[in-house]
Amino acid sequence: MRLRGVLPRLTAPNACWSCGAPVPTAEPFCPTCKSVQPPGQADHFSRLGFARTYDLDPKLIERRYFELQRKLHPDRFATRTPKERQLSQAQATSLNEAYETLMDPLRRAVYLLRLSGIEVGGDGKTVADPALLMEAMEMREALAEARSSSEVDQVVARARSEADAVRSTLSTHFSAGDLKSARTDTLRLTYLDKLIEDARARRLNVA
Repeated sequence: MRLRGVLPRLTAPNACWSCGAPVPTAEPFCPTCKSVQPPGQADHFSRLGFARTYDLDPKLIERRYFELQRKLHPDRFATRTPKERQLSQAQATSLNEAYETLMDPLRRAVYLLRLSGIEVGGDGKTVADPALLMEAMEMREALAEARSSSEVDQVVARARSEADAVRSTLSTHFSAGDLKSARTDTLRLTYLDKLIEDARARRLNVA
């Protein structure tokens, strides 16, 4: 039988595991007892204290990441209870994943689309869109035909220039809420990044 006026702990979605007090979403510590909390289901933006937007300043991402990392690093909990050590490790893992995702423009775009229920698909090798496919085939052919490091560098320079342009248009599409165009640009950035990566290996096989 439940006693009148006594509420069971952990019934609220954001109840502190230690004292039962409410904990705001994405807050790593209980405001009441200061115990480290489970990482929960907060998205990467909330975890680092940002709104869901494509336009993020890398310096601000790093600053927020290192602020939280200093507070949540498992070494700070070496003398605490096993549960707190486990939670600090889970928090550090989630924090690292959030940082790596938001710092990379492509991963950030893919993640933003996923939060809106849109999967990008593609792996940089297969492209379904006819226009993107033709462009990808043309650049792949140019890379395959490169016979010197300077020719490879020309392909890379073009890919990097176009990738910079895509990141700019991605910002415009996300700001305007045009997720269809954002998905197309994200696919394009996927194969451009993959092409640049493959060019590094290609450079080792040419004079």
